[in-house]
Amino acid sequence: MQLEGSLLNSLRIQLRVVGALLMREILTRYGRHNIGFLWVFFEPMLFTLGVTALWTATKAAHGSNLPITAFAVTGYSSVLLWRNCANRCALAILPNQSLLYHRNVRVVDLFWARVTLEIAGATTSFVFLMLLFMAMGLMAPPVDLGPMLIGWVLLALFGIGLGFTVGALSERSETVERVWHTISYLFFPFSGALFMVNWLPPLAQKVVYWFPMVHGTEMIRGGYFGAQVRPKYDLAFLCSIDIILLLVGLFLVREAGKRVEPE
Repeated sequence: MQLEGSLLNSLRIQLRVVGALLMREILTRYGRHNIGFLWVFFEPMLFTLGVTALWTATKAAHGSNLPITAFAVTGYSSVLLWRNCANRCALAILPNQSLLYHRNVRVVDLFWARVTLEIAGATTSFVFLMLLFMAMGLMAPPVDLGPMLIGWVLLALFGIGLGFTVGALSERSETVERVWHTISYLFFPFSGALFMVNWLPPLAQKVVYWFPMVHGTEMIRGGYFGAQVRPKYDLAFLCSIDIILLLVGLFLVREAGKRVEPE
């Protein structure tokens, strides 16, 4: 009972610390002027909205007769979910290093605050855009929310593990942050945002199948479009990658903490 109480107390402290860091991150990044913290949601929403409008205006082809608005929203929202987590965690320690002199603040708390903020923003943006376009008649309601929710959660876990890994490695060298931005752009064409796996030739399907984010995007689109598409994903593979990446990320964050946290 004493051990259980100690763990619960530690969890409460960490949640309060992450909550405080989250509010600080919002105020530091967006300030108190204009719409303030609402930029957390509007920033990813405007990006997705801009891409959707561009695709619609140019009548860009995406390989099928699926509604282009729904295809763009499900694809680009999924990309922002995992990519922003890693982008914001890169070089996150240095500007916040003075906070580590507080006894209860640890390096992992800095990362938790940032990934929580990005996941909340991307999720709110995705839900708002779906509701907005459904009200405008540009998107139909999702066919099956179950696979969509599972795919979204697994992509969020992938983003957390990726963010922790990139963030911890960037503490060792700023080169990691620059290299990651290049890699993230190279990953984009293979992320599943621009295609369904079933549309690709067999050899290309085997290649993209090794990219974990493709499986999450396929699940989200499979749930949204239902029988209109034939999603191809491996749930066990995505779960395994999420767990491995999260464990690697936590290990690297712990090692980074040993180097930068004051004794």
